Amino acid sequence: MTRVLVVDDHAIVRDGLRRLLKERAETEVLEAESGEIALEIQSALHLDLIILDLNLPGVGGLEIVRRLVRARPGCPILVFSQLSAAIYAVKSLEAGARGFMSKNAMPDELLDAIDVLLGGGVAVEQAIQREIALHDVLDDPYLKPLNEREVEILRLLAVGGTISDIAGHLGIAYKTVANALSRIKEKLGVGQTADLIRIALTRGLADFTSPSV
Repeated sequence: MTRVLVVDDHAIVRDGLRRLLKERAETEVLEAESGEIALEIQSALHLDLIILDLNLPGVGGLEIVRRLVRARPGCPILVFSQLSAAIYAVKSLEAGARGFMSKNAMPDELLDAIDVLLGGGVAVEQAIQREIALHDVLDDPYLKPLNEREVEILRLLAVGGTISDIAGHLGIAYKTVANALSRIKEKLGVGQTADLIRIALTRGLADFTSPSV
């Protein structure tokens, strides 16, 4: 039997997760409406997984994550939050959570994440993974001169996109992409499109978890 604790101050969210988790065989779902109650339950019972919102009454979600981890380091925590910005995922993982999903995620992706955490892994929603990866790339000193749009054009070039493909994918004009590629070459000090593709591949831009062209 897998015992899962759902920590959220909204009864409708707890009920929705309970119904979803019924799809997993032999899963017992417990509920808590605050972090303080979650800590009490954790101290009294063995839990296999905690699903926790960040916006909790009383002690904040990140501090609750830290306290839960200190009390039972072996129990994985999946943060399930309305907050979808990458910074919240990063802060949650730094606090000791093993997964982060926004409440915009599809049910199947949430169930997959739960299975990953129960198996000892780490799971972050794919859209948020890509945002984290993009921020990491923008921190790369070599690519620092590029803005986010130029990095995305470079990535699409690396996964096989032509200028027409990239323009269609981004919903911008052919000439806009061509001019952007010229600026990227100038900023990176290269003269050929093949050089840009090589740079994109060696910097890992083709590995982003987002659609290709």
